[in-house]
Amino acid sequence: MAKKSLASLMNGIMGEPNQEFVKSDNQLIEPATEPESSEVTEERKDNLETKRTLHKNLDSETFRNYYFLKEELVDFCRKNGLPTSGGKQEITERVAHFLDTGKVLGNGITQHRSTTISDITENSIIEQNIVCSEKHRAFFKKHIGKSFTFKVAFQRWLKENDGKTYRDAIEAYHSILKAKKQGKTEIDKQFEYNTYIRDFFAHNKGKTLEDAIKCWKYKKSLPGSNAYENSDLSILDRIPI
Repeated sequence: MAKKSLASLMNGIMGEPNQEFVKSDNQLIEPATEPESSEVTEERKDNLETKRTLHKNLDSETFRNYYFLKEELVDFCRKNGLPTSGGKQEITERVAHFLDTGKVLGNGITQHRSTTISDITENSIIEQNIVCSEKHRAFFKKHIGKSFTFKVAFQRWLKENDGKTYRDAIEAYHSILKAKKQGKTEIDKQFEYNTYIRDFFAHNKGKTLEDAIKCWKYKKSLPGSNAYENSDLSILDRIPI
């Protein structure tokens, strides 16, 4: 009769084991219990995603605690009959007001008419979806000087700040020029991703863009500020690179 293996004999005596045993040097070794994973579980990811889903039953306090892309805010506005124009901060205020009251926050501008150079004054309101034309160029040259040009940063400021005045625009132009001369690049508050990535690399010279993006995705899934913190690096230990 063929010899039975030690494992077979033990099975005969003890019955089928609940776990697989490994034979090593004539000894039975029970595998160690798998330690609890330190990775972010799928269930936790799902919970975080559920919390930051934008819907009309959300309260404004919870809404403000989470990060949403401008595209998400615009999509919510379209589905609920809210205006979609303006910068991210303006749309955020509009959504928060709607979540609290169920009402549409007025723009302060209900009608738009063709603007001519004679119409524009320093107190005039910057129109929605502004197109930088010769009439606008003439106005700014009159108030800023012949050296005025429509710089990309200034055009972006105009498009994101409809509802403000042309006096505000003149001040913004000078601020943009001053920052450029000082070698500084202002990142608008609404561009939180850009700000986060810049601050990440300021504190982590040896890290990669992939590391920065992983930390950003983790950060925006949490309530509260989206500013970079050194504690954000903990996610790099939890998620295999």
